[in-house]
Amino acid sequence: MALLDFIINILSTPAILVGLLSCLGLILQKKPIEDVIKGTLKTIVGFLVLGAGASFLLGSSLNAFGQIFNYAFNMQGVVPNNEAVVADALKNFGVSSAIIMAIGMVFNIILARFSRMRYIFLTGHHTLYMACMIAVILGGAGHLEGWMLYLAGGCLLAFIMVLSPAYCQITFRKVTGSDSVALGHLGGFGYWLAGMVGRLFANDPKRKSTEEINFPKRLIFLRDTTVSIGITMAALFIIVTGIAVGRGLLVEGPALFQSDPEAFQAQFGFLKDLMNIGTETKVNWIVWAFSGGLAFAGGVYIILSGVRLIIGEIVPAFKGIADKLVPGAKPALDCPIAYTYAPNAVTIGFISSFIGGIVGLFILGGINATIPVALILPGVVPHFFCGATAGVFGNAEGGVKGCVAGAFVHGLLITFLPAICMPVFTALGYSGATFSDADFSWMGIVFGNVINYANGMTLMLICVAVFLLPIIYNFVAPKKEKQE
Repeated sequence: MALLDFIINILSTPAILVGLLSCLGLILQKKPIEDVIKGTLKTIVGFLVLGAGASFLLGSSLNAFGQIFNYAFNMQGVVPNNEAVVADALKNFGVSSAIIMAIGMVFNIILARFSRMRYIFLTGHHTLYMACMIAVILGGAGHLEGWMLYLAGGCLLAFIMVLSPAYCQITFRKVTGSDSVALGHLGGFGYWLAGMVGRLFANDPKRKSTEEINFPKRLIFLRDTTVSIGITMAALFIIVTGIAVGRGLLVEGPALFQSDPEAFQAQFGFLKDLMNIGTETKVNWIVWAFSGGLAFAGGVYIILSGVRLIIGEIVPAFKGIADKLVPGAKPALDCPIAYTYAPNAVTIGFISSFIGGIVGLFILGGINATIPVALILPGVVPHFFCGATAGVFGNAEGGVKGCVAGAFVHGLLITFLPAICMPVFTALGYSGATFSDADFSWMGIVFGNVINYANGMTLMLICVAVFLLPIIYNFVAPKKEKQE
């Protein structure tokens, strides 16, 4: 069990996992030991920097902004949260999730080797999250257990690990300008859709990229990504916080803390500094909001620094794996990998996706008046990380208009899909819980309904067939001749 725990820790730690892949690639290229050590450590450090930026962004800005937004506009509903289901899955299906994850990663290499989708999925936390979701769906209510659960789960996990980068790559190669790296983030269906919507503006004679926006001479400083993101987010923070303060945030919060500290922590936990609770120095709400907006820009800056460090090491190192184990394979990396290619689209995409989420909430409210449906609140975290990526995809296909429209449609998508998926998890005992990212949602909808019609051996065979289909297609269907 100690050895199993050690292996699970490695597989669930993205920095170490990708560092080992980088190390393997360099060794397969017979690089000198000093180059192997340098490349491995710089890859690990890059992922740690990326993770630190994401944690800083969540802790200093996004979570607090989400709470204030919901209070300011008096929104009631469910905020999709990947971690909600994952936390319980690791408690009740921990061993199954770990084994499914390990088998899925091995099967990922097999699929990449013998199918036409030659992608190695390297986003460890999303691999773990999907393994947990699959374990809950296939293992819940006694549908599958033991080796049948592990095999079926590993097959489904490997399938989505190559399929998601495959449909993203249609647009992602336009984002990067090459075909050497892929996107490994399980919001892939949403990014693909954003790219297709962006393509509607591809022939616009006035089309321009978000990175070509011309600023007046005195505003040329806005071309600096950190400055433009900081100003935009500081303005949003101040406006939304001002509305919340006007509705009584600074009165109701402290009063609730005095009467019910647990309820306060649930509703206003990130806002203690703003409410002068547990601190000696009172923080003015305008100063707090302005600092929060700039902290957001700081988090994005840290993420971009980590991405640059990873790209500089992982792509050359991965050549060894591609050449030796899986010829032509591409590393599929986390969504911030896209941010460096169109930083302006990141901010525009986030705002457009968030607005799409708000519009989607009102549409669900209208539907709920006649047919009961879950009301999905626009979570800031998924709309930033996924919406920003959708904006980059829309921009690559259709410029500024493609960025706005693609990210807006993406915002609608990650509002409706979680609402449709929620009954699946409710039936499995996870009331009020659903996943936010598009690939989790559609996988949950599809296989959450398959289990209603198939059990035991039939269910396992369906999952194995899904895994084998890309391999069979590769050997049966004629391949297109490459034009010289």
